[in-house]
Amino acid sequence: MGVVKATGHALPAETFPAAWLGDFTFIQAADCQFGMEWTIPYFEDGETLDKLYAEKCVWEYEEKWSRAFVKQINSIAEKPLFAVMCGDMLDAFPDRFPEVRDAQKASFDGIMSQMDIPLVCVCGNHDVGNSPTPQTVDRYRSEFGDDWFSFVCGDVLFLVLNSQYYEDDTHVKEMSRDQDSWLTAQLSLTPSYKHTVVFQHIPWFLKSPDEEKEYFNIVQPLRENMLKKLHSAGVRKIFTGHYHRNAGGWYKDMELVVTSAVGPPLGDGNGYRVVKVTECDISHQYVNIEL
Repeated sequence: MGVVKATGHALPAETFPAAWLGDFTFIQAADCQFGMEWTIPYFEDGETLDKLYAEKCVWEYEEKWSRAFVKQINSIAEKPLFAVMCGDMLDAFPDRFPEVRDAQKASFDGIMSQMDIPLVCVCGNHDVGNSPTPQTVDRYRSEFGDDWFSFVCGDVLFLVLNSQYYEDDTHVKEMSRDQDSWLTAQLSLTPSYKHTVVFQHIPWFLKSPDEEKEYFNIVQPLRENMLKKLHSAGVRKIFTGHYHRNAGGWYKDMELVVTSAVGPPLGDGNGYRVVKVTECDISHQYVNIEL
């Protein structure tokens, strides 16, 4: 089935059953990041990485694990209603290595099209750049659809955010404001649904809401302000990636979940989460991918 794309900041209404039809599951994953494994030896040598990337970067590792991921999802007897990939589908930055990105995207599409259920994609830093521009965002939208949007499945409201606007919106102030205005309007709808769930790439925090700022989380006081906003509106689950390890914690009674990678993990094995939704609760379990 492959990727479903949002337009007008929503997925097509017919994609999922809107009404509550009983308990259901979905798959949450992150960071298949085609091309990352090749870059790991160059993490401390960015100059060499930049010189070699366009000519030498390969992604057989990510293809192997992504095929195994799709096969494992397709083998689940009680079919999940959808899967979501929480960012960094590809490694090549759109403004630096566009031709490599095109090739990575073709490989990604070929493998994910074999999935039996819809795949929802979330925008990550490698998808629009660490400091996104209108041009990189527009390219992402042409590849994967809107970078923020909502959908309803089983009387649950799902909100997909572009977390890069919270990390660095220097060149995309208007886009960032537009997302915030849209989010405020969406959060006003939460009382109409059984649950409201947020998907984003960068987690607000890794383990504790009051931890120090680092590469893998969001700066204060924006972090606290957004956590308060989401919690006050009734959000109780936020699913993220970016860290390439499992982590997470709680803000009051709102859980933030950080999921390791389908692609190269930096701790924990390659894997994904099976998320179960009931009328009263949302629970999840991490599952390792088996080759």
